[in-house]
Amino acid sequence: MEFVYEDTLPAGPGDVPYRLLSTDGVRVVEAGGRRFLEVDDEAIRLLTAEAMRDMAHLLRPGHLQQLRNILDDPEASANDRFVATELLRNANIAAGGVLPGCQDTGTAIVKAAKGQQVLTAGDDRVAISRGVFDTYQTSNLRYSQLAPLDMFAEQNTGNNLPAEITIEAVEGEEYKFLFIAKGGGSANKSFLYQQTRAVLNPDSLLDFLDAELRKIGTAACPPYHLAVVIGGTSAEYTLGVAKLASARYLDHLPKDGSGGGRAFRDTGWEERILELTRRFGIGAQFGGKYFCHDVRVVRLARHAASCPVAIAVSCSADRQVLGKINADGVFLEALETDPARFLPATTGESLSAETVAINLDRPMDEIRAALSAHPIRTRVSLTGTLVVARDAAHARIKAALDAGEDMPDYLRRYPVYYAGPAKTPEGYASGSFGPTTAGRMDSYVEQFQAAGGSLVMLAKGNRSRAVVDACARHGGFYLGSIGGPGARLAADSIRAVEVLDHADLGMEAVWRITVEDFPAFIVIDDKGNDFFAEVSRPLRIRR
Repeated sequence: MEFVYEDTLPAGPGDVPYRLLSTDGVRVVEAGGRRFLEVDDEAIRLLTAEAMRDMAHLLRPGHLQQLRNILDDPEASANDRFVATELLRNANIAAGGVLPGCQDTGTAIVKAAKGQQVLTAGDDRVAISRGVFDTYQTSNLRYSQLAPLDMFAEQNTGNNLPAEITIEAVEGEEYKFLFIAKGGGSANKSFLYQQTRAVLNPDSLLDFLDAELRKIGTAACPPYHLAVVIGGTSAEYTLGVAKLASARYLDHLPKDGSGGGRAFRDTGWEERILELTRRFGIGAQFGGKYFCHDVRVVRLARHAASCPVAIAVSCSADRQVLGKINADGVFLEALETDPARFLPATTGESLSAETVAINLDRPMDEIRAALSAHPIRTRVSLTGTLVVARDAAHARIKAALDAGEDMPDYLRRYPVYYAGPAKTPEGYASGSFGPTTAGRMDSYVEQFQAAGGSLVMLAKGNRSRAVVDACARHGGFYLGSIGGPGARLAADSIRAVEVLDHADLGMEAVWRITVEDFPAFIVIDDKGNDFFAEVSRPLRIRR
């Protein structure tokens, strides 16, 4: 057999609008009869810093158009349209460059393809990391990276480093980059399944996806850009391709396979899986059609004894941007700076469903009685005092309860909001302050409610059966906040913020916040009803 090399996964798309950042720090040199591109560290740092800043505040116009399409779709549910409207309003606020679109400003991930004729001075990872550092130090972003001090003790690095950096050597004299800011919610919804050849038939694959895709739930802030990758030469390669596909980095792939094993997109299955997700009823967080904006299905070559399948999502904080450095300068993909153009002139008709006002400063028994009068799915508007606590604070409170101490009074008196703020800009009451994933606190609920605390909880995403049972047993409620619009909530709903307890935990401290017209939905009630349980049953009977 004659040797023929085939690139199984070519580099990312080229038909992208770019803006010029600088012509400094790049020059063409010749040596040994060859042409090279010499790139200074400062050019790499600048590109990275601008990419991280843009991603925190701006989105691709295609993503924003998909949100607008929900508003224009007569088949979209009222909740679909409500979430889409909130996300567009959030994008409009974030585009001002002060409040990031999401309070979880993410892990910095950089995928680079460095041409063999690109010359740099040293370790490019240092220049990239410096760019991440500079933006996180000078912007209202959150530091989310924890350094392990030993097996169990951790400490926030205070600069959002380390970044995940991968640099691949390719041909040519151009340096190409994909920058991603990946929040914990969507990162935690990456899944790997070690399947067999048995899944490779239409019925088996559809049954498998029908069951597994539901498990993504809403904790990662839909509507999603969903990626499904089938095959792969290793588990880690399959997962990596899924991440790239969810960023639409592989949209240029061919639409059919070859004997050489090249990757391809199956657009027929993309449409089929998208329709499957629309029939789930989960919708854009609280019921409807728009669980996903779109689907990418990538088929890879595989070892005959293995069939890995990976699933990944990019959430409503759809943060990725392309960059490149060539002889003409340093370029960054042009994101949308005027998201307001995607909002309709009037949105009142989209929000016509009944909303129930809840006064959070009434006694807890009265708050629960007010919620108990309405079914799950009911939209509520919260005004008054919330206590904010998440992972680290919950762990400390549990340790105190285990030691025989009482439940803190603030968890008895007020609903608890699972969240962690970004830095507060000057002139604002709060930095971006959207909800975190509720499921991480599930293990605490029974103990806390039995002790009289956490009787009304507010966050994003689905909860376990243990939480449903605890609410039925103790008269508790779980309210779902709109996942994604951290800037919108900070600008329009949060009126005051102060540290209440455990100040040493930084953004994980216990906070007291005052809110006005804070939007939410009743997800779990005191009768054992759970919205997500109703939309988590497969449509097909698995064989």
